[in-house]
Amino acid sequence: MTPTTSSTTTQSSSPPASRPTSTASPASVASLSSDKMIVFEDVSKFYGEILGVNRVNLQIAPGITSLVGPNGSGKTTLMNLMTGLLKPTSGRICVLGTSPDAPEAIFQKLGYCSQFDSFPRGATAREFIEFYLRVHGYTKQETREMTHSALGRVSLTEAADRKVSAFSKGMRQRVRLAQSIAHNPSVLVLDEPLNGLDPMARAEIIRLFRQLADAGMYLVISSHILHEVDMMSDSVVLLHNGYVVAEGEVRGVRDEIEEHPIQILIRCDRPQVLAARLFEHEQTVEARIHNDRQGLFVKTRQPDDFYLLLNRVIIEQNLQIESVAPVDDDLNAVYQYLITSDGGQTR
Repeated sequence: MTPTTSSTTTQSSSPPASRPTSTASPASVASLSSDKMIVFEDVSKFYGEILGVNRVNLQIAPGITSLVGPNGSGKTTLMNLMTGLLKPTSGRICVLGTSPDAPEAIFQKLGYCSQFDSFPRGATAREFIEFYLRVHGYTKQETREMTHSALGRVSLTEAADRKVSAFSKGMRQRVRLAQSIAHNPSVLVLDEPLNGLDPMARAEIIRLFRQLADAGMYLVISSHILHEVDMMSDSVVLLHNGYVVAEGEVRGVRDEIEEHPIQILIRCDRPQVLAARLFEHEQTVEARIHNDRQGLFVKTRQPDDFYLLLNRVIIEQNLQIESVAPVDDDLNAVYQYLITSDGGQTR
């Protein structure tokens, strides 16, 4: 996967010593304000006394970038700032060379799919998208062709002339997705786009996202389904209480958190013997026998040294190894470590 920046960065009002510090200064962000990037330069948004997001510096490249965080973390605020629905309290935003303050210009480059339903009463799927395109100046012929193409991409061609009010939640979600891609934008901003979709529809839409990203589009997606984010994203932005706590490729973020012990599951014939031998060395932080007594959970802060040690112990003790695999090298582990008290820190 390709990170949004050359290195993982984090930021906070008072970052703990163990949290990686930001490498993106406002000056360096400004230097990337071109038609090739989506740039947030020291952006803050306050709703009166309430913090939306604070001092955000981001550079988003083509591909799928997922915004991850609990309700109230700032995901929707960032998206609304990017689309021009909100103006920042301070800072600057540039979307492929265009300011969100220019609505007609930003529309040509950006499509937005919110997480909320809002359809004209009695409208069919086709009418909803055609009306949207005609408002923005496309001819009748262009509108018909673009609408047909968009509905086909989300597998709604057969239902195109049915009223949206009779659709399931998942079908309404696909109509809104079709509307967001109908004018062939370069940037898609998608707020919880997989909500309401059944597993098969989710798989189809994720494939569509990957096709769009592989064609060079910028997709900015918010989601709380972490395993799907992990599976489809090129990069992630982790948010908590209005701050970007980490950004970059998932494993890049994970690798920079040296204080967070990596947990490894080792399945073997004599886990008790392995545990005793591993505990003799400083690379092992913790060892715990699996409930089925056929495996061992081990935590280490020095994975490279630990794997060398493991190989040596296996040979010395003539152990029969079934498998060795990290069990928390994923987005959920990174996120939980950064925003909870896991690891001895409170976010």
